[in-house]
Amino acid sequence: MYNPKDIIDLIADNVKKTRSPFGIPKFMANTWWKNASVARDGEALLFTGLMYQFVPYIDTTTHYLERYEDTGWANYLHYTKYLPKLISGTGLALMTSGKEKKRSGRILQDIVKILTKSNVDFGYKPELDDYSGILLYDLGDQDGFVRHAENVAANLKSAGIQKVITVDPHTTYALKVLYPRYTGKSFEVKTYFELIDFSSHNGSRRVTLHDPCFYGRYLELSDVPQKILGKLDIECVNVRNSGEFTNCCGGPAESISPKLSKEVLGRRVEELQSTGYPIIAMCPICLANLRKAGAQVEDLSSLIGRYI
Repeated sequence: MYNPKDIIDLIADNVKKTRSPFGIPKFMANTWWKNASVARDGEALLFTGLMYQFVPYIDTTTHYLERYEDTGWANYLHYTKYLPKLISGTGLALMTSGKEKKRSGRILQDIVKILTKSNVDFGYKPELDDYSGILLYDLGDQDGFVRHAENVAANLKSAGIQKVITVDPHTTYALKVLYPRYTGKSFEVKTYFELIDFSSHNGSRRVTLHDPCFYGRYLELSDVPQKILGKLDIECVNVRNSGEFTNCCGGPAESISPKLSKEVLGRRVEELQSTGYPIIAMCPICLANLRKAGAQVEDLSSLIGRYI
């Protein structure tokens, strides 16, 4: 296991100086919208929080963390925060698979198609789409989280944003629960799947939903995707630990201990695979982690997108 303080200090320093937990310039990480037919203006702002965009970089970072965990090299991790961010962030971007970047981008493009099909009045402005800071909160750096959140919330308010559409559980929880509590600024927050308004009778299949912790335990939204899939003629076969009693995929622990993350992941994959049906994830962290275990899994938006 790495020294948690080294990890927290590194991530906090990256967020403070680059607004990204990995030090990657936003113009390099957030490019999916260039190949999407999405308007800039609308009643609501599509706010991705950059979580899907960061997943390929998380995979690359975890690969190296796993390699050096419990070795002498782990003791030098805290020195990496002194590297120039442009160099370290660009280096990470260059080491990360272009194929994986495009795959994450396609998920967001599917979400745009889903919202368009549902006649949702929305727009996307990449300059307003920022990382929520949620990892700082998760790791216990509350002061760092609040400073970052206040900046993000102020930018949205100054642009006149009142309604926000989110695409992942971490960002949803941050904007819906944490931002009002710690910044005093509130938004009307809806996930994209709460706005889906179409049906299909061409599904005729069964899947197993993996409920992310934030949707299942804290936001109580697990029933919504099930109802949506029901309208597409897709049956959800539940596992024992689901909804508010869902089990973690292990993803949140991988920055501190990839080995511990693997142990947690192994137990969850065994549960999900017990149904014998394909697994559907609703969180970029869960999706990436389940893929690492070799599970047959795809994102909820990718599944729904096939019925447009």
